[in-house]
Amino acid sequence: MDRDKKNEEIHVYDGIVEHDNFLPRWWLAILYGSIAFAFGYFMHYTFGPGATIQEQYDTAVREYEVAKAQAAVVTAGGPGSDPAAREQMLLAWAKDAGHRSQGKAVYEGKCAVCHGSLGQGGIGPNLTDDYWIHGSRHIEMAQVISEGVGDKGMPPWGALLKDDELKSVVAHVRSLHGTNPPGSKAPQGEKVTFE
Repeated sequence: MDRDKKNEEIHVYDGIVEHDNFLPRWWLAILYGSIAFAFGYFMHYTFGPGATIQEQYDTAVREYEVAKAQAAVVTAGGPGSDPAAREQMLLAWAKDAGHRSQGKAVYEGKCAVCHGSLGQGGIGPNLTDDYWIHGSRHIEMAQVISEGVGDKGMPPWGALLKDDELKSVVAHVRSLHGTNPPGSKAPQGEKVTFE
């Protein structure tokens, strides 16, 4: 039966008229195209060269481990790096207004939620006073930012921050010392003397 005759067939059931029309061709093209794509997708990832879910997971874990190792190098200052030289380099960054400004932008995006927009403390400790829980040296700050403090709820930022961002955050945090913002959290940790 050709298309025109098929369209002319009319059925009536209980007073309801049913026209036997064809589906639009664009709709059928989408349907058949979706079926073909699904079949190809299934074949590619089930029997073909496509990565399985386990392979994708393993790749993501490897990438994370590489990023974590790079963050450890950033914190330590590189293989064979002298900690005193790393401390001096971080101190120089802390004195540079451009680096402090970059660090402030990163701090506001990632750290202010817990430490307060002015470093006054909140969920996290006050960063403006003379009392520090994990050490006040620049290299110790970099290590805490990079590795986090799991038992205190601070996430490790080393895998998410570039080397210059991490150093800039240290510079900004160091610049907060002594600002005494309103609503500062009570001191925590040991009293330290800054350089």
